[in-house]
Amino acid sequence: MPMTPKEMVKFLKKNGFKEVSQNGFHIKLINTRTQKQTIVPYHSKSLKKGLEQEILKQAGLK
Repeated sequence: MPMTPKEMVKFLKKNGFKEVSQNGFHIKLINTRTQKQTIVPYHSKSLKKGLEQEILKQAGLK
């Protein structure tokens, strides 16, 4: 089952990411140790599987 944006942000923060900025409904997170960054669309719907996998790939967690 796909994650919600809230769950994704919580997961990324648990893995060393910090919220840098928010522009509208998109949250930018960065890991200061690895310098990897990713953007999570913060809408009310669940993330689609492909988008979820791409965010994890950008974050270096997959």
